[in-house]
Amino acid sequence: MTLFAILALGFFLGMRHATDSDHVIAVTTIVSRARSARAALWIGALWGLGHSATILTVGGGIVLFGWVIPPRLGLSMEMSVAVMLIVLGAMNLSGALSRINQLARRHQHAGEEEEAAVPHAHFHVRGPLRPLAIGVVHGLAGSAAVTLLVLTTIKSAGMALFYLAIFGAGTVAGMMLLTLAMALPISALSHRYQNAEHLLARVTGLVSIAFGLFLAYRIGVADGLLFGVPHWSPR
Repeated sequence: MTLFAILALGFFLGMRHATDSDHVIAVTTIVSRARSARAALWIGALWGLGHSATILTVGGGIVLFGWVIPPRLGLSMEMSVAVMLIVLGAMNLSGALSRINQLARRHQHAGEEEEAAVPHAHFHVRGPLRPLAIGVVHGLAGSAAVTLLVLTTIKSAGMALFYLAIFGAGTVAGMMLLTLAMALPISALSHRYQNAEHLLARVTGLVSIAFGLFLAYRIGVADGLLFGVPHWSPR
């Protein structure tokens, strides 16, 4: 396989990596509150940058210094994704419930001035830190698997690091496309139906919590992080 083919494969594998189920669910909990395509693109870009930075940092340590990740540490990094999904889901549910309370208060107090004074902050992206941090956590969970796969194909340390950078660029591009594809129908629904925002927030919040609990059980119980001997294979 030529160098160009390897790098092209890395870019497209990075794009595909962005569509992993845990990635999609995590980002959807934020995109459900984005009101524009531009905001969604920023969410995808920041998630991808956080993810790629962690992949390069941890992957670089494995490539250059021969870091070995013990099973308990590897499972702990994956458990951080489960915890994050549960927290994100809870935040979405609390935001949706707050929005419902605001709507109830709105109906109790007639008048345009009172309606204009109701804040909408719960459904705006609250700065860049949230998607960036989510990307970092996901990068921790997947960095070992990506790097070890690279090392089976590319023996040069410099080329392996370059491949990881290309992989990261593909992940950024893939997540930006994915968040844009999510945001367009969400924005259309929000403009057409008054209650679409808090309904989407509740649905995505519940899905995020359910998937986070599933991951936590698999990692903590089935893979032995909390009970028994931990057994971990990077994935």
